[in-house]
Amino acid sequence: MSRPELIKEGIESISEYVPGRSIDDIAELVGLHPDRIIKLGSNENPLGPSEKAVSAMVRHASDISIYPSADAGELVKALSEYTGLPGSNIVASGPGMDGLIDSLLRLVINPGDRVIISTPTFSYYEIASRACGGVPVFVPRDQDFQVDADAVIDAVTPDTKMIFLCSPNNPSGNLINEVDVKRILESTGGFVFIDEAYVEFADRNLMHLIRDYDNLIIGRTFSKAFGLAGLRIGYGIMPEWLKSQYMKAATPFNVSSAAIAAGIAALSDPEHLRRSIDLVEKGRMFLKENIDFRVHDSHANFVLVDVSPYSASKICSHLLQKGIIVRDCTSFRDAGESLVRITVGKEEQNRKVVEAFADFLNSRET
Repeated sequence: MSRPELIKEGIESISEYVPGRSIDDIAELVGLHPDRIIKLGSNENPLGPSEKAVSAMVRHASDISIYPSADAGELVKALSEYTGLPGSNIVASGPGMDGLIDSLLRLVINPGDRVIISTPTFSYYEIASRACGGVPVFVPRDQDFQVDADAVIDAVTPDTKMIFLCSPNNPSGNLINEVDVKRILESTGGFVFIDEAYVEFADRNLMHLIRDYDNLIIGRTFSKAFGLAGLRIGYGIMPEWLKSQYMKAATPFNVSSAAIAAGIAALSDPEHLRRSIDLVEKGRMFLKENIDFRVHDSHANFVLVDVSPYSASKICSHLLQKGIIVRDCTSFRDAGESLVRITVGKEEQNRKVVEAFADFLNSRET
C-alpha cells in the first residue's frame, strides 16, 4: 500500500534523471555480444583509469572495515597541490559532484528560494533544487549555447540563492565568457556555482576567481579526465568562510577509503591525464571534420551534433542497430529534438561512428 501523503510537497514535480544507456541492455536489444557494443553516451574515459589509481585502490581494499577520514583530508591535501589553492578552499565530496551539489543546496536553500539554471544543461541541478524545496528558474542559452548573461541578471531577485552555470557546458561543450561570469557574480547576493566537470579538456578555467568573489563555488570531478566514474569522487572549490559552514551540512565519511586512495594516486599520474586529454583533442577534431552534420565546437570530451532535419531519436536508433550508444539530448530541457551528444572514443571507435553517420545518410538517398 502506497503512502504518497508522507512524501514532502514538490517531489512529484521532479522528473527522474535520465542516464546513458548500458552496454548489457543495448546488447540484448540489438542482439549483439556486449564486446561488440561501443558506449559513447556517458562521457566516460575510453582509456580507463590510471594504473596507479587501480593499484592504490587494491592496496587499500583490506581497510574497508575501517571508516575513512571524515573530511577526506588526505585527498584535500593532494587536491591543494594539484590546484595550487590552499586546502581551506577545497572540499572533497561523494557521490561525485552530485554530492557536493546536494550538500550545498541543503545548506542554503529554504522552501521557495529561487535557483537560476541556464539551459540546456545538466539536469541534476533542477532535480536537486526541487528536492530541497527550491524553485528552478530556467534561462535559455542562445542558439549557439552561449549563456545569456543579461537574461540571467534580469532573472535575479532577492530570493535567488543559487545560479548554476556549466563550463564547459553539458551537452554543448562550450565555455562561458569570464566577463559574463563576473557580471553575474556581481549581480546577485546569492551563490554562483560553476560546474567544471570537463575542465581538464579545456584551455582555460575560472578557478582563479575564487580569490576575488566570496559567492563563487566551483565543482569538479574525477569521473571524466581521471577515468574514475565508478568511484564517484567530486570536489568543490569555495571561499574559506563557506567551507567551514559546508562541513556542517556535508555527510561525514562521504568519500570512501578506496576512493581517497585512488584519487590521490590519479593526481600523481600526469602522464595518464595527458594521454587522456590528447586522445580527446584529436578525437574531437576527427569527429568534427568527418561527420556530415553541424558539429559544435567543444572544450569537453564529447561533441554535440545537430542532425536536423532529422530527429535525434532517428539517428540514435540507427547507431544503436550498429552497436553504438550515443546520447539523444531530447531529455535535456530546452535542447530541442535534433541534438545528439557523442563521447570522444578511441580512434577505431570514432571511425565507426563516422561510418555509421555516413551509412545513415546513404540510406536516406537510396
